[in-house]
Amino acid sequence: MSAQSTPEPAISEPHATGTGRGGRGRRRKARSTSRKALLATAWTAAGVVVLGGVGAGYVYFKLNGNLKSIDINQALGNDRPSKVDNGSENILVLGSDTRSGGNRKLGGGTDDGSARSDTAMIVHVYEGHKKASVVSIPRDTLIDRPACTDTKGTAHPAQTGVMFNEAYSTGGAACAVKTVESLTGIRMDHYLEVDFAGFQKLIDDLGGVPVTTSKNIDDPQSHLTLEAGTHTLNGQQALGLVRTRHGVGDGSDLGRIQLQQAFVKALIDQVKHVGVLSSPKKLYNLADAATKAVTTDSDIGSVNSLIDFADGLKGISAKHMSMVTMPVRYDPSNPNRVLMEKSKAQQVWDALKNDRPVPASATKGTATGEAKGVVSAP
Repeated sequence: MSAQSTPEPAISEPHATGTGRGGRGRRRKARSTSRKALLATAWTAAGVVVLGGVGAGYVYFKLNGNLKSIDINQALGNDRPSKVDNGSENILVLGSDTRSGGNRKLGGGTDDGSARSDTAMIVHVYEGHKKASVVSIPRDTLIDRPACTDTKGTAHPAQTGVMFNEAYSTGGAACAVKTVESLTGIRMDHYLEVDFAGFQKLIDDLGGVPVTTSKNIDDPQSHLTLEAGTHTLNGQQALGLVRTRHGVGDGSDLGRIQLQQAFVKALIDQVKHVGVLSSPKKLYNLADAATKAVTTDSDIGSVNSLIDFADGLKGISAKHMSMVTMPVRYDPSNPNRVLMEKSKAQQVWDALKNDRPVPASATKGTATGEAKGVVSAP
């Protein structure tokens, strides 16, 4: 549902012209590429909105009308972890693999009305909003999903031993948030989501994102071929990079997460760069793409609320962002699944609850995917 609130305009009108696992190398069974997209960059997409400056006019209402929001708080009620009042903030950033609209062509497959959370990241913003830790949750993790109620009021019973991304396909954003809060014991203050088409257009409107690859990448399934070296990726190439898993690392989803995390850092650097050099028209195009790309929780479901939210994030540079994957091990009974290392994961959750850095001991000896360092900012 589009945001309904209409506070005072806060985006400038653009000018008419302007420039505008077990053993090393263990492979996973091949999967359809239709469920492989990075949508964690919704956080960065939201940040683009703040680049628009201040002003008034139809532009504000145009951007406000682009936004879609979901009332997570109403759906979840009071049976949630308590909010920690220490100046920090936790944001669940999800990506769905819906095949509706322009996403069908990009993602492949059929539009059957369903979707899954292809990528999930918990973004913990520390007190002072100068640093952040990002914890990726592998979609293939086998979990016990709690009972939940979706935003339409439909109740879904608890399930045991299901994949993490099943929560989203069962009950959408509300059930995904409920599941993350059950796993971590941490309240999610906000929710952001972006899709295939939104991701690709955002990268194109940014003028591409520079990355350096340390080795050749050739993955026909994600339609990506890159020689080792520095490249400025357009939207299609960026989508291919964050979806690729074959031919990189051990071929697992964990390796793909490592590529995604590296790309997010490069993207954040590029957003900051464009914010200094862009014309007003290009800034408007970016804000238009960003607001069309994201679905938010209702608390930040208007342009002014999103600007306030993004303004609190813009001081965090890539070098002040730590990225880890939730501690897991490969499932010995199924090489295509992973299991949470509960004691190590608890170290992660405790650190976030107490607004401390994630200790190195939390991820030491856990499954990685072996793709670290393949992609970096130039």
